[in-house]
Amino acid sequence: MAKRVLLDCRDFPNELGCTLVISGKLKEVMKISLRHAVEEHGHKNTPELRKQIKAMIKKVIPQSF
Repeated sequence: MAKRVLLDCRDFPNELGCTLVISGKLKEVMKISLRHAVEEHGHKNTPELRKQIKAMIKKVIPQSF
């Protein structure tokens, strides 16, 4: 089973007050997060942006109930 990760826009200060949370497999989260950063926040798709996004991604720790 692939590990689930997430990215929370609230962890990165933004003028939009964005509260989007993206979760899934690492490849999926990177793809959608990059698209979101470019289309919604107006960032340029650069190696530095991809590095920043990757640093913001957190592993999801399964909870037992």
